[in-house]
Amino acid sequence: MMNNMTRDKRTIKFTKPIAADKDGLQLATPEIVAKYIAKRLKTDIIADLGCGIGGQVIFFAKECKKVYAVERNPQKLEFAKENCKLYGVNNVEFIPGDALSEEVKTQVSDADIIFSDPARPLAEKERTLENLEPPIIEILKMYSDVTQNIAFHAPPQIAPERLVFDCEREYLSLNGQLNRLTLYFGALKRCERSAVVLPEEARLCSSDAPVIKTGTLQEYVYEPEPSVVKARLLNEFARTIADAGAEIFFYNGDERRILLTSSGLIESPFFKDRYRVVSKTEMDILKLKGILKAEKATNVVLRLDIEPEKYWELRKKLEEGLAGTRTLHVFGFGNEVVVGEKIKR
Repeated sequence: MMNNMTRDKRTIKFTKPIAADKDGLQLATPEIVAKYIAKRLKTDIIADLGCGIGGQVIFFAKECKKVYAVERNPQKLEFAKENCKLYGVNNVEFIPGDALSEEVKTQVSDADIIFSDPARPLAEKERTLENLEPPIIEILKMYSDVTQNIAFHAPPQIAPERLVFDCEREYLSLNGQLNRLTLYFGALKRCERSAVVLPEEARLCSSDAPVIKTGTLQEYVYEPEPSVVKARLLNEFARTIADAGAEIFFYNGDERRILLTSSGLIESPFFKDRYRVVSKTEMDILKLKGILKAEKATNVVLRLDIEPEKYWELRKKLEEGLAGTRTLHVFGFGNEVVVGEKIKR
C-alpha cells in the first residue's frame, strides 16, 4: 500500500494521504478534476463502473445521494473503501465484480447516470478505444436500457476521427496541461465539442461562431489553452474576446503550437500564457543570438520543432555568452522565429 499526497507536475493530485497502488495512483483523476466532473454529473444515483481506488467516487458521493462503486480488482476496491472513509463519505455501495456482467447490471439498474473511467495501458504508442477496460462500446450496448445518460473518460490524445459517437466531447486542461477528455451521452450532451479550463472552471461550447481572422504579428502573442485547441474552438474563443470589446487574430501554428496575436494586452482564462513580442527574425543562430544579447537575456526557452536530443545543444549555443537577467521564449514556425517575454499572471 502507498500513502501519498501525490504531486502531479504542477498540481497536488490529492490533498489527503490516500491508499493506492502505483498504477491506481498514476491513473487516478486529480481531486480538482474529480470535483468538477462530480458537479457536472450531480444526480440522485450514479454508478461508477471500474472505480479503481475511488478518486472519482469520493466526489460523486459529495454531490449525489447514492453512488455505486463497481470494481473487479479486490485490492483496488479495498483502497476505494479506505479512501472514502478518509474523505468522510458513507453513501457508497461497493460492488465487487465485472461491469459487463448481468449480475452487476442488475445491482445498479436504478442508476440515473452511468459513469466509467476505463483503465488504459500506461505505455501505448497510439491512444485507442480498443485497449480501454471496460470497453466503451460494450458499456454502451449493455447499459443503454438502464439509462441513456452515460459519461466516459477517454484518452485526450486520441484522434478525433476515432470518436464516432453521438456525444459531447469535452476536453479539459488543468494548469495549462491537457488532462481529460470526457464523452457525454443522452441528456448529458450540451453541445458537440467543449473546452474546460481548471482551476478557473471556464468553459466554451461549440457554436456557429465566425472563423477567426488571420493577422500580422502585433505587440502581444498568446498560447491558447490546450483544451481549446484540441476541441477546435478557436473561433468560439475569438468571439468571447470580441464580445468583451477587443480583437484577436490567428497568427501561426498547428495543433501542437498555436500563437494568437493582438495590439493590446488581453486577459482571458482561455490563455495558457501571454507574451510581449520582443522581435521577429529568421532561423539564423547568429541573428538570434544578437537579438538575445541586445535584449539582455540570460535564459532561452525553445518553442519549436526540434529533436529532443538536439534541444539542449541548441539552447546551450544560444545561451552561451549571455549575461542579462531576462528569460525569453523563442517560437519557431519553419524558417520564422518570434521572440517573446512571458507576462506574469
